[in-house]
Amino acid sequence: MDELLKGFHPSPRFGEVSFSSYRPDPAQPSQAAAVKALQDFAASVDDRGPSGLKRLFGAKKNRSRAGIYLDGGFGVGKTHLLASLWHAVEGPKAFGTFVEYTNLVGALSFRKTVEALSTYKLVCIDEFELDDPGDTVLMSRLMRELADAGVKLAATSNTLPGALGEGRFAAVDFQREIQVLADQFDVIRVDGEDYRHRGLPAAPAPLSDQELKRRVYSDFKGQVVAADEFTALVSHLEGVHPSRYRQFIAGIDAVAWHNVATITEQSVALRFVVLADRLYDKDVPILASGAPFDELFTPEMMAGGYMKKYYRAVSRLTALAREGQSGEPS
Repeated sequence: MDELLKGFHPSPRFGEVSFSSYRPDPAQPSQAAAVKALQDFAASVDDRGPSGLKRLFGAKKNRSRAGIYLDGGFGVGKTHLLASLWHAVEGPKAFGTFVEYTNLVGALSFRKTVEALSTYKLVCIDEFELDDPGDTVLMSRLMRELADAGVKLAATSNTLPGALGEGRFAAVDFQREIQVLADQFDVIRVDGEDYRHRGLPAAPAPLSDQELKRRVYSDFKGQVVAADEFTALVSHLEGVHPSRYRQFIAGIDAVAWHNVATITEQSVALRFVVLADRLYDKDVPILASGAPFDELFTPEMMAGGYMKKYYRAVSRLTALAREGQSGEPS
């Protein structure tokens, strides 16, 4: 159990972020407001002891709710803010994605997960998803029991745009899904453009296969580069559970994908989104030939119920491709 819980911390990309390293867009006041709200929330977390008991002396009166929920489009820095909150408070604390928590329950059982996390002061859930009824009920129950135990909760939303309107979080939908917890959450809106592309040049064009090979040997000499035919990679992913994608890319310094092609099956596309997230977490540069990443998913997918996931994946893969070709961090 302890070994599993040791992994619940921000990924290397967000290993040293802070509220001060977040750069709010002056044109989007909600971003600076979100920083202030999370700083206040961090203070409320530290007003509590490790079992969720409020300190009796020397603490300000705590008027905050049990949880705080960051809602916004992709690329506005929600994960940066959530990780900053995690870094700002004392432990014990946990940080993981929605999928990682559901996998934890699968590995430990629901009751043991509740018992373990109930001793924590803060539990952060990144990319909270409402696209699987079973997992939604499971996580709703888990969060309710943790809140009842005095644990502070923080989450970012990754809800279905088709149900929420313009990809935004709707409080009424949240209340319907989370019910008992709904009135314990403060919903913080974070507006803005995707910071990964704000003021940056257009996405790099795909490389030719010959140029890709040359760049692998010249730019990543002495490093571990995972080079794959894209169709073979996609096929291989079908036999690897998404919960293991983090281990799947362990030890890799860069990836080279030959002949990228549009993914046409929804189940395959959703698995690939998870891989894109894990590559982005580890800041793995990408070199690729074939189709550009804005053609990775079909137009129907980009306009459908999972569009938010696909737009986020394209945004993150584009940033990693820019890093792969320029050599500068994304």
